[in-house]
Amino acid sequence: MTQEKTWTVLEVLRFSQDYLAQRNVPEPRLSSEVLLSHVLSIPRIRLYTDHDRPLEPEELAAFRKLLLRRADREPAAYITGRREFWSLDLAVGPDVLIPRPETEHLVEEALKRLPPREETDRPLKVLDLGAGSGAVILALASERPGHFYAATDASLAALGLARENARRLLPDADILWVCGHWFAPFAPNASFDLIVSNPPYIDTAVLRALEPEVSRFEPALAIDGGPGGMDAIRAIMRAAPGHLASGGVLALEMGHDQADAVKALAREIPGLGEPAIVCDYAGLPRVAVMERQG
Repeated sequence: MTQEKTWTVLEVLRFSQDYLAQRNVPEPRLSSEVLLSHVLSIPRIRLYTDHDRPLEPEELAAFRKLLLRRADREPAAYITGRREFWSLDLAVGPDVLIPRPETEHLVEEALKRLPPREETDRPLKVLDLGAGSGAVILALASERPGHFYAATDASLAALGLARENARRLLPDADILWVCGHWFAPFAPNASFDLIVSNPPYIDTAVLRALEPEVSRFEPALAIDGGPGGMDAIRAIMRAAPGHLASGGVLALEMGHDQADAVKALAREIPGLGEPAIVCDYAGLPRVAVMERQG
């Protein structure tokens, strides 16, 4: 991709798609579109309505730099600093997990247990453990305003990014942001009506075998679930009954192969009901929902 030649939008897309495909980058066309629309500050659809538009030299130079980063397998979301989740334009960075479409199933299940404020006699208390970019808690707060929301993360940098997302996207939402590990920031008697979490659940042993976008770039704190991938899930489930109000609900995202382990663990924990397992669009177990008993 030389500066001397005049490149149109369509030519740049074709070249970059081939370039990324040759380097085994997943979804090379999508990556090319995301990066080019970011450089040109236009929606992706405009790449096709304006396909014959020539790029200015400075635009081409900026795109080339981003293309090289993507060829090195850096995720496009980190390169652009943006990822859409639940129709929210979230800022993301290397301190947080990139929100996945699968996590929207967690939001959907939580919303089923979170009535609109006008249908409750008081604001319900909702807690997100390991909030990362704030994707889940902001999706819930955007759909169910008027309740009280709290979110924790062990990473101060992640929490700062989540708070910035909240200020930009939901400035009127009532959200308490607390830095700490799972329930540690709260008093032993602090209780919530709904607790949600997308904890790290990848087995440490398989992390290195994952695609470079994950293994090299995403924060280990957000993805490494320890041997078997159950460390965080186990810690959250064991502590949850002490922080759930009577009839309160815990909703967890999990690995597709962890449903049996989650069910077995729930049976060992007094105060937790049998988990309801929800599958994602691929038919894989993805979310466990359990109610506080007694």
